[in-house]
Amino acid sequence: MTEPTPDATATDATGTETTDQQPKPTETVDYWKRKSRENEDRAKANAKAAERLAEIEEANKTEAEKAAERLRAAETDATTARSEALRLRVAAKHGISEEDADLFLTGTDEATLTKQAERLAGREAERKKQGNHVSREGTTTTVTDNDERATARAIFGGTT
Repeated sequence: MTEPTPDATATDATGTETTDQQPKPTETVDYWKRKSRENEDRAKANAKAAERLAEIEEANKTEAEKAAERLRAAETDATTARSEALRLRVAAKHGISEEDADLFLTGTDEATLTKQAERLAGREAERKKQGNHVSREGTTTTVTDNDERATARAIFGGTT
């Protein structure tokens, strides 16, 4: 006798047809755990292969290619240093702190940096001109004892 397939129907003792309810192999937890572990192993192997390939490519580079990479890195560093020096020079010229320069001076050319610095310095000067003003700050008023206060103290037993 052959085993029924998952989609097969069978007749039970009452004569009604029933379908087998066996789960498909792809519906089990063990199946997916096994697949997950296979994928993890494959990913680890691929990472190792990528590292090895990078090492081989680095070893195969000619001295000219290595020198060209060093030159590109040096040019990038020089450009970064020039722009940083320009930004700090403009900030110092306009009296802007290094923190504010880092945050607000984002331009790449001298004209843009100068406009940003002038605008920031102008706002700072305006803030200083107007100052922080709190009305009646530092003044105290003296309260005189009047009849209503005396009555309230007498009723509630307060001393102040």
